[in-house]
Amino acid sequence: MSYTPVNKIRIVTAAALFDGHDAAINIMRRILQGKGAEIIHLGHNRSVKEIVETAIEEDVQGIAITSYQGGHVEFFKYMKDLLEENGCGHIKIFGGGGGTILPGEIEELHNYGITRIYSPDDGRQMGLEGMIEDVISKCDIHLNGKAEYATAMKLGEVKDVRKIARQITNAENGQAPSALQTGGNIPVLGITGTGGAGKSSVTDELVRRFLQNFNSKTIAVISVDPSKKKTGGALLGDRIRMNAISHPRAYMRSLATRDDNTALSHHVQEAIDICKDAGFDFIILESAGVGQSDASILDYCDVSLYVMTPEYGAASQLEKINMLDYADIICINKFDKAGALDALADVKKQYKRNHGLWTAKDEELPVIGTMASKFNDEGVNHLFESLLKVIEKKTTINFGEFHFSETAKVSQSIIPAKRVRYLSEISENNRNYDQLVKDQATIASKLYKLEGSLEALAGKADEALLEVIRGQITFYTGQLTPVSRKLLQHWNDKVTEYSKDYYEYTVRDKVIRQEMFSKSLSGTRIPKVVLPKYRDWGDILQW
Repeated sequence: MSYTPVNKIRIVTAAALFDGHDAAINIMRRILQGKGAEIIHLGHNRSVKEIVETAIEEDVQGIAITSYQGGHVEFFKYMKDLLEENGCGHIKIFGGGGGTILPGEIEELHNYGITRIYSPDDGRQMGLEGMIEDVISKCDIHLNGKAEYATAMKLGEVKDVRKIARQITNAENGQAPSALQTGGNIPVLGITGTGGAGKSSVTDELVRRFLQNFNSKTIAVISVDPSKKKTGGALLGDRIRMNAISHPRAYMRSLATRDDNTALSHHVQEAIDICKDAGFDFIILESAGVGQSDASILDYCDVSLYVMTPEYGAASQLEKINMLDYADIICINKFDKAGALDALADVKKQYKRNHGLWTAKDEELPVIGTMASKFNDEGVNHLFESLLKVIEKKTTINFGEFHFSETAKVSQSIIPAKRVRYLSEISENNRNYDQLVKDQATIASKLYKLEGSLEALAGKADEALLEVIRGQITFYTGQLTPVSRKLLQHWNDKVTEYSKDYYEYTVRDKVIRQEMFSKSLSGTRIPKVVLPKYRDWGDILQW
């Protein structure tokens, strides 16, 4: 009988530092999701500091790690130490690494306080689902009460992220926070868009620029991902793209919608209020992937950013997107894709229609092409500058002096859109050539056999039969390409030429003689070119 958890379970999953094997942890986190857990997945090659910081900020019950890199004893012990030092020793640690973690090392880690390291024997006895249910049952604890810690944070965070994280957890569990100070003018940027448009990558680039340019400012990111209707589990995977968020002045919290057919959690406003109460200077709210009609993020933000890609279908589809009516700025991400410039023109036309800006110049419209995956992308720089101007206009908040070039140039991608399939075209061409050679060789073999049959039956068989053979020879000869016919016609001449002592050819009326044989020390004549002794025309042509 499978275990049914009582509480909402949140677990951080990752593969250890210097470990590029993420197949195992991906299997485990998928089964955990299937059991109803909310998984904050970090991917592979993650350090202890990153994992512990994430676990504390996300207020999880457990951490699940796969480690195949050999340094597991130090890795897990340091993780336990860092959790204890930061007052979060209640977070349980689970791990596995197949045969790389020896039984003696497993016992040592268990004695040190690691909740469970699973061995290959455990896998055979319990099975995958048995191990996952063991993790679920051990993590099924209620995180309740105020976050009061005797020790200071050792991770160097500017804010007490433990307290912030627990307040948000309490809000998700139905315990509304009391006496929050939310009166300050703290701008909230709402980022929404279709699934896979690159919202997290754009968010990460905005966070990076904010932290780099405003040295005294703090930022909070609230990211929402959908819960599965069938299982209740969720993959909160936005942190995989968040490379800039591991910073003392930054805080991030991932929320599951815990409902279907919605792009935001019901506790988004409480999470925003808690971050405002904590005194963050800037808050970003990122929604889950939305459909054409969704504009719910507008209820929670001061400034809205809609992220899309050039691959939206026909231009008429733009007329159905609600956010094109309301978004302060529209970002066309993945601008290196084919058709990006056409998409930019179409979106600008639609923006003019929606807002009645018939005489506005295209460069004045808040529609910007970006490549968030590219370092220091000019489009993202222009987007960041535009957002700061809109924030100042709508909230009167000015974070400080910040300048980029006045116009955003269209950036060239590493591989131009017209040459994205360049290597594929080369391989296709090679495969097509190989197939052509194979087909031509088959035809040549049939011709060789027919010519041999005609020669053998001449004067012995009925004339009607010979006529049929001649007809087949004519047919298959017509199937050969001119190049194939030429190669076969001159094959015997080529064999004769290469068999001579000298090969002669003319360059600018001068005859060049090339020796075709060399002598070994024993006086043996060794040909420089040895042609195959094939007789079948198909073999000759293929060679």
